[in-house]
Amino acid sequence: MQSGLVELFVSLVGTDPLVMGLVGGIVIAGMNLFGASLVLVWRDPSERALDIALGFAAGVMLAAAFTSLILPGIEEYSGGNPIPTLLGVALGALFLDQADRFTPHAHYLLTGRKRSDAAGPTESLPGSDERLTGVVLFILAITLHNMPEGLAVGVGFGAAATDPSQLGGALSLMLAIGIQNIPEGLAVSVAAINAGLDKRFYAVVAGVRAGVVEIPLAVLGAIAVTVVEPLLPYAMGFAAGAMLFVISDEIIPETHRSGHERVATLGLMAGAIVMLYLDISLAA
Repeated sequence: MQSGLVELFVSLVGTDPLVMGLVGGIVIAGMNLFGASLVLVWRDPSERALDIALGFAAGVMLAAAFTSLILPGIEEYSGGNPIPTLLGVALGALFLDQADRFTPHAHYLLTGRKRSDAAGPTESLPGSDERLTGVVLFILAITLHNMPEGLAVGVGFGAAATDPSQLGGALSLMLAIGIQNIPEGLAVSVAAINAGLDKRFYAVVAGVRAGVVEIPLAVLGAIAVTVVEPLLPYAMGFAAGAMLFVISDEIIPETHRSGHERVATLGLMAGAIVMLYLDISLAA
């Protein structure tokens, strides 16, 4: 499976890191768009279904953070020295933590429930007279949390450009993040409606907006780590740390708030299994 898919990808795209990063970003953003567009045919998904889907997305991201970013960063690009990659993990988590001081937690805008550590918590959410403000804040919050995914894909392809044997792993990471973008895109569209967008067309636009940020970041990640190759383990750790922060700080609390913890956990396990299968079958 690995050689056939890798050969097909190389024959269609080539090995230029900029082009690979661009294609990777387009693929994951396109799958985000597909997920966001599902709201047009699945007009009222239940909270239970969304929690299962988001749990699946969290499982994919959790496994990908380790198998496609942290472990290769330590074993392949740091000569077994864990410090650069783990420092990147810490920096990625710190970046998301500090960003949440200026952009509201997605949880805050998704649920209407305040958190004491949310950015600028107030006594109430933006009301109907401040609807546009609420929508803008919502899009900013979701966009912020899409950033690590695009960066991770770009860094993966940048690593493959320096070491072609890693292309299978980069492809598995691209496919995994693309797959998890489908339920995430749907959740973004549903949440956009809850944030004040009462027309489904605009909800899809919000989903597209959240995904589009992944394309330039994928290109940037691919170029950066090929131009400054010593940064590769730090960049891989940074992307992984940011993804892990989003999983723990946003996705899991969101899936556990409505009494669907068990099925959300099963969804997470299914997502982790899918990612592990992709990693083994494509990167072996």
